[in-house]
Amino acid sequence: MNFKLEVIGFNIESCTLAQAAGASRIELCDNPGEGGTTPSYGFIKAAREKLQIYLYPIIRPRGGDFLYTDEEFEIMKTDVMTCKELGCDGVVIGMLNADGTVDTERCRQLVALAYPLGVTFHRAFDRVNNASLALEDIIEMGCERILTSGLHPTALEGAGTIADLIKQADERIIIMPGSGVRSDNIMELAKKTGAVEFHTSARINIKSKMNFTNEAMKESLQSVTLDEEEIKDILSSLDQL
Repeated sequence: MNFKLEVIGFNIESCTLAQAAGASRIELCDNPGEGGTTPSYGFIKAAREKLQIYLYPIIRPRGGDFLYTDEEFEIMKTDVMTCKELGCDGVVIGMLNADGTVDTERCRQLVALAYPLGVTFHRAFDRVNNASLALEDIIEMGCERILTSGLHPTALEGAGTIADLIKQADERIIIMPGSGVRSDNIMELAKKTGAVEFHTSARINIKSKMNFTNEAMKESLQSVTLDEEEIKDILSSLDQL
């Protein structure tokens, strides 16, 4: 089976480590504490210059829900154009209406604007009111992939729903499990869902390398990076299937 692994790149170090470990694609994000927001122009540019694997920045102007104002939508359109200009391979989007349906009208505009770049619909999908209908809407609007945890906090918890979505999709779109995907559960997840693409952050926190810290601030200035060995272990497990 030709499995593919997408890895979140929260900084340039994570991107290069993921590529070296054998990842197929990077979902480029800022702000891990908010679940990922649109990276800066400089970050996208640097990632494109250093990466030979596929690069998909997320188009998400803020954390929180996926119900956006007209002003935020204009920002998203500009960010899609920026990704095209910088030579990205695709973008990651997701917009919902207040009633939990997919905002097909505006998502369709982003897909058209991104063309010929690929488009992944992100985990806004896990907040929809009807996964089966949402799947059909996303296929119709032209996305190539849906990132989902099966409407549960982790992909393993939502494995049954993911398997149902893959069956319904019938190869019309890729269903990619994400959230809590690690080397110790990837084989179980693959067997339960039948998925061929997977998404992981493989994140670890690292301490600051500062020699001086102001103790009066009472803070721990950790940052997020990627566990390269974890990526290798996930891919090694997939190779055994």
